[in-house]
Amino acid sequence: MKIALLITDNREPFRQYNKTAPWFGTAPEALLQGFTSLPEVEVHVMSCTQKKMRSPEQLAKNIFFHSLPVPKIGWLRTGYLGCVRAVRRKLREIKPDIVHGQGTERDCALSAVFSGYPNVLTIHGNMRLVARVNKARPLSFYWLAARLEAFTLPRTDGIVCISRYTQEAVRALTAKTWQVPNAVDGSFFELERRLVAPPRILCVGNVDRRKNQNVLIRALDTLEPEGKFDLIFLGRVDPSHAYGKEFLGLVETRPWCRYKGFADREDFKNLLATASGLTLPSLEDNCPMVILEAMATGIPVAAARVGGVPDLVRHEETGLLFDPLDSRAMAAATEELLTAATQERAVRAREEAWTRFHPEMIARRHVEIYREILSG
Repeated sequence: MKIALLITDNREPFRQYNKTAPWFGTAPEALLQGFTSLPEVEVHVMSCTQKKMRSPEQLAKNIFFHSLPVPKIGWLRTGYLGCVRAVRRKLREIKPDIVHGQGTERDCALSAVFSGYPNVLTIHGNMRLVARVNKARPLSFYWLAARLEAFTLPRTDGIVCISRYTQEAVRALTAKTWQVPNAVDGSFFELERRLVAPPRILCVGNVDRRKNQNVLIRALDTLEPEGKFDLIFLGRVDPSHAYGKEFLGLVETRPWCRYKGFADREDFKNLLATASGLTLPSLEDNCPMVILEAMATGIPVAAARVGGVPDLVRHEETGLLFDPLDSRAMAAATEELLTAATQERAVRAREEAWTRFHPEMIARRHVEIYREILSG
């Protein structure tokens, strides 16, 4: 089977045009890792970029990479018309059996549905729901992404939903859906934990209203946490935005809070290995990769009972769930991360992660979906 995977090369949105190797989101990369163990498939990864860059022709023995330069005029201002045309030209050369667009927030979904080939889409972030929670202003990125998503979903042959939350959100827009969680990079299953004192609790995510970090900080004030644990934040923050400015002020006045900015994958793995727990207070989330990675590593998780999170964490069995609007419940769940009972739940969560999120298992499930589309 020949598969065309349309994935955003992060060298483009992060303007890292000098790098010679593409890098993708953690979920698509884990899926590619799974495909390397399936010799019966030939995968062609395609990514549009505004500048021509040096790139490898192959990412693995059965995975090929195609970087497609598209002038700036061919991007959002023309409805990604240049990207659609570039992808169609390359697809005529490759002649895949199926096209799979990863993500609905940029050009990949649009290029997939107009590819002229059988196609499916994976929704990583529900852009319509994200825009609603963030109260996106007209013509902002989230506002435009929400409309792009609403346009593409009815035009695909099927949608791979990484949670029941997404499945319910798109059911009325498409004829066919499948629920398949994200894969987890296999290296997380091999991380060795190295606990430090005082215990570290991680909170991972770009700082904004949807991720709810400021409410978490104020909720934990009631625990008088100084000396008991350190709360470490990872992710990007915009200091010019009111929410980001407030966040930096809250962290600065609390010695038990630390903001370490955006961490690359190796730095993140090192921090995760030393963590005693992960807390995620989001107001909306689909299938947060950090929860899967923590479960695979054996890190106790406390997360908001929102979106697709209950599909990943079973309360008081493989982790803890709380109401993100209830500050007392949020503080209690975060404090409980340090107890022996929660450590035991993390062991069960790790065992479950092997069977639910391992890359090879997720890749095989995708192949089954492709065959179903083609046979239909």
